Formats: sequence, C-alpha cells, structure tokens
Amino acid sequence: MLLTTSLNAVHKKLNARMVDFGGWEMPVVYTNQIEEHNAVRNAAGIFDVSHMGEFLITGKDAFALIQELCSKSIEGMEDGKVHLTVFCDENGGIIDDLTIYKHGQEQYMLVVNAGTTPDDFAWCKKHAEKYDVNVENVSDNITKLDLQGPKAETILQKISDTDLSLINRYWFKVIKIDGVKMVVSRSGYTGEDGFELYFPNSEAEHIWDKIMEVGKPEGLIPCGLGARDTLRTECGMMLYGHDIDREHTPLEAVYGWVVSFDKDFIGKSALQKQQDEGLKRKLVGFEMVDRGIARNPYPIYFNGEEVGVVTSGTPSPTTGKNIGMGYVRYDLRKPDTEIDIKIRDNFVKAKVVKLPFYKK
Repeated sequence: MLLTTSLNAVHKKLNARMVDFGGWEMPVVYTNQIEEHNAVRNAAGIFDVSHMGEFLITGKDAFALIQELCSKSIEGMEDGKVHLTVFCDENGGIIDDLTIYKHGQEQYMLVVNAGTTPDDFAWCKKHAEKYDVNVENVSDNITKLDLQGPKAETILQKISDTDLSLINRYWFKVIKIDGVKMVVSRSGYTGEDGFELYFPNSEAEHIWDKIMEVGKPEGLIPCGLGARDTLRTECGMMLYGHDIDREHTPLEAVYGWVVSFDKDFIGKSALQKQQDEGLKRKLVGFEMVDRGIARNPYPIYFNGEEVGVVTSGTPSPTTGKNIGMGYVRYDLRKPDTEIDIKIRDNFVKAKVVKLPFYKK
C-alpha cells in the first residue's frame, strides 16, 4: 500500500499520471512535462511535496544537538533564517541533505527528504538521548506546497496578509495565506524565485484550490515530479540517492560550503582527513557533445579507462542541450575536459562544464 498526501484525490481529479516515488503515490506529470517545466521558468508552477519530512527540535539543548548532527554551523544564525546542511555518518558519508528553520534558540524545524525520513528521525532520536531536548516527527500532520517561478510572489501576494517582498531568499515568516496560519519560506529547488508553504493537512485542498484560482490568470499550472527533476538538474541541485548518498561525502559533492571545520560534528574527523589527504573524485556537470542522453548509472570513461559514473542526466528544455552530473576522477574535474559516456554499447562524447547549467 503506497503512502499518499492529503492532495492525492486532487491530483487524480486533474488526471495526473501517478507513480510510486519512494513508497509514495505522487504525480509525475499532469499534462506535458516540458510544458510544466517551461511554466516554472516563465510564469509559475505549483508542486505538492508533502511527502517530505519535517521534524521539530525543541528544548534548551536544541542548538547543541543540531550543532552535533549537522555539518554547517548554526552559530549566529538569526531567527527566521533557513540554512542548507547535511547529516554525515562517522565516515563522512551523507545520510541526508536538509534545511534548518530557526524559530528561536530553543526551537527549530528540520525539513528532510521523503525516502530518508524514518532513518533521519531515528538518527536524531539516537543522538538526542544525552541532551535536554525533544525531537518530534510532525511529517504526517503537514502539507508542503512549493510555488515556483517568476510570477510566484505576484500570485501569493493576492492572498497573503504580509508583504512578501520582506521575505528574503533563505528566510521565512509565520504568516497567513487566505486566513490560514503557516510557515512560508523563500527558496526553491528549481533555480527560480519561489516559496515553500507548510500548513495543516486539513487546509490542503482549500489552499491548493485558492492558489490555483488566483494564479491561473498569471499562467500558473500544477507540476509533477518529472518537471521538478529537469528543473533541479538544470540548476545543478542534487537528488539524494542519485547524486549524494552515504558512499559520497559533501566535499566530493558540491556541498563543501556547508561544512564548518571550526566546530565539532559527526563525521568531521573523516572529512578533515579526506581534505588533508586530497580528494580522489568530484561531482561535476557535463554536456553531451555527441547525440545521446546520459542516465544514472552509465559509466564515464577517459582515454579508454573507466573513471566515474553518471548520477543524473536529462535533456534540458531550457538550454536545448543534453546535460548531466556525475562523479569523475578528481584530476578530470575542470571545465572543457573531454570524457566519454558509455551508453549501452556505444561511447558517446561529452565535456565537463561548470555548474549550474542554468542560472536566472
């Protein structure tokens, strides 16, 4: 039996194509994936991402627990700020990438990936035992909608009680949208301007319908996980289980900037050792030179030698190129390095390029 979000019936009413996504029945496409992709780039799209997990960490040791669990320091983090970070295991491998929402020195919300939610929660509870802190998994109570695109602010402002221009990127406020109190942050997984809305499941259909109503004149359409994947790939954003996992460290991925070596955290010593000894591989972006689409887990070659693996790959509707990401031997990480992707029995030329492929 697949898990479902509070908007499952709405998606089916809209004739979305539903798929099994990590044990959740989720919409992959409503009408046409390229149409949905382009709507986000040019107007706006709305995504139901309620399958993601949310934890509340509260109590006098909340700060200390998060400092131990997360690679990025939250020292000096202001109330209302959102940080991107990772959980590492003792070997420096990435357990998950997540965002931290600071409500106060003793109250934080962590937003984690859907497929890793049970393990992430167990990890947090295990390490919370020695602290005066409460860790609560509130995922089942929360609907999360992402409203993304250049028209996102115009649309949401119509039903907001707060001037949304006051919410800067990677900040949040607790406000009312069409009378419903909720957390609204400004970031996104698409490379566009946009907002994340967290609110009670009981208001799911009401808020979805209202946003669709006020957004329709601005070109808003519902978007599935297919468009979400091409959008995030174009802006070089990683997908857990593909581009990052326990077999790779944040230094090998493009998460070196969320590692704070000036504080203690789980996995620090392993990452310090890796940095001191030098990296052996690195996640890079690439464009196909010859015809072909690279997919996970096609092998990557250089001068006839296997040197890495494709982690994500797709045609890019915005750039018109076939693009991808993958790990390569560290000395091959520089832009314009020519590589070969083995697609079935053929070696297809590609070149390393600087991430992201698309930037607003």
